[in-house]
Amino acid sequence: MTAFERYQQWLDSPRVGEQDKEILRKMSNEDIDDAFYKDIEFGTAGMRGIIGPGTNRINFYTVRKATIGFAQYLLAKFKNARERGVVISHDNRHMSREFVFECAQVLNLMGFRAFIFDSLRPTPELSFGVRFKRACGGIMITASHNPKEYNGYKVYDENGCQLVPKKIEKLLKIINNMPSAIDCDIPLYKNAGEFDILTYKLDETYLDLIKNIQINSNLNKKDFKVVYSPEHGTSFVNAIRIFKECGYHVYPVLSQCAPDPNFTGTLTPNPEDPNAYIEAINYAKKINADLICITDPDGDRVGIAARKRDGEYRIFTGNESGALLMNYIFKERERLGLLSKNGVMYNTIVTSSLGDKIATSYGVKTESFLTGFKYIGDRIQYYEENRGPDFEFGYEESYGCLISPFVRDKDGIQAILLYTEMTLFYKLNGLTLDEQYDRLEQRFGYHTTITHSITFKGSKGHNDMINLIDYIRRNPVEYLCNHKVVKYNDYLNQVSYTDNKVDKINLESSNVLKFIFDDGSSIAIRPSGTEPKCKIYVEAVSTSREKADMYEKALFRDFTLKYNINLNE
Repeated sequence: MTAFERYQQWLDSPRVGEQDKEILRKMSNEDIDDAFYKDIEFGTAGMRGIIGPGTNRINFYTVRKATIGFAQYLLAKFKNARERGVVISHDNRHMSREFVFECAQVLNLMGFRAFIFDSLRPTPELSFGVRFKRACGGIMITASHNPKEYNGYKVYDENGCQLVPKKIEKLLKIINNMPSAIDCDIPLYKNAGEFDILTYKLDETYLDLIKNIQINSNLNKKDFKVVYSPEHGTSFVNAIRIFKECGYHVYPVLSQCAPDPNFTGTLTPNPEDPNAYIEAINYAKKINADLICITDPDGDRVGIAARKRDGEYRIFTGNESGALLMNYIFKERERLGLLSKNGVMYNTIVTSSLGDKIATSYGVKTESFLTGFKYIGDRIQYYEENRGPDFEFGYEESYGCLISPFVRDKDGIQAILLYTEMTLFYKLNGLTLDEQYDRLEQRFGYHTTITHSITFKGSKGHNDMINLIDYIRRNPVEYLCNHKVVKYNDYLNQVSYTDNKVDKINLESSNVLKFIFDDGSSIAIRPSGTEPKCKIYVEAVSTSREKADMYEKALFRDFTLKYNINLNE
């Protein structure tokens, strides 16, 4: 069925409301193509898309279909699924609360108990809530850091972890065998399920566990100031409580504290974008703050900026802040005799190699996974059940990390507390964060990393993106900037090429390519699992910061020129 045929089907359906039909009638041909060329899909972080009518959009119809499918998946897996129930939470987005009630109503009509919070809560607390209530699953309505037009839908297993491919494939099989989103009927159960509002006890337990992750809780906090922004999202209440109850002097960016689906007070809610820090930096300069922490709207990721000797602020990338925090945690745990002799650190295949080097220096193993924190959460559970290595730390280049696994997703509140403690610790030892980071690079090499995103719109854009990656796969790069590729990883076909040797990659199949050069630098490319974008990850390793910065730019330039990649897509 073509995009236009699907569009006409929605226009003709008596199930589609007049308000949605009015929006449909005003669509351009380009809008119709983008809204109907496919069914919205579950990607690396769930189902995410623009709010509005259409098969490739987030709306009551697509949310209802996903929830019916998820409920049927749970019924097939657990005999007592209805009694155990599902925990549901949401962020600050347009329609988030309405989608939560839609999910709860569907579940109730299917006989499930549905637990919801009294208001918005961050994603990591949803993960904890599933574990706290011993529910059989969870749903988080969120679009993370995406623009205001977006919303999304994540599903969690009984361990509070997002569904990994082996689990989500079973869910997708159920969903793919269902009628179209506008034709789905809720299969009614003989007895409607209960509807429960979660109490403050869950919040208190979650925050108490976070306070317990402190390593050096008794540091002198007298002359230490933190500026904090929740970027209009979910983390304000939890973050302020943690700061104050742990004795830190916190100064919130008031213009960005109220939950606001339009993100009125910020240029972007994404901590990966330097524009997200503008207001916080201006405020920090006025009060001479030591540290700036920013959480993304659903509260699972944190960006930091720290004051330098000259009074300016350095914004750290997710790779840099993750490496700093890991080194601090491992060093202090080692000093206190708390570092496991059989420890493991988790990251992703596009995370900087600096973290691997730091972990190795402490005798901690590294395991790398595909992009998506669900793989880390799933491996934590696997090793707990099979007496594997002890979890020490997990992080992604995209500003997410986990310190203690009572949550099975990246946790912004945990990260805030330890970033703050770390910065204070180094200040009391006469170091700024940028000075400490320079010490790490002097020891392990200078690593510059950057992620470039190229947008592809509509069905043509999607096909162009896939064709580009397929072309690169058929014509892999051998040299760039006078450096030879010594390893080429094709994660779709699950093979790794080194010289004349071919090895199997023991990860799930994913459309990612990675080229590793003879000096440890690398380039990876993949289609985004949550946005119509192609992402290119570049890491340059050199003997100085200046050389690494120049080298990174040259690698990206030569790569895009080689494959004629249009950066203005």
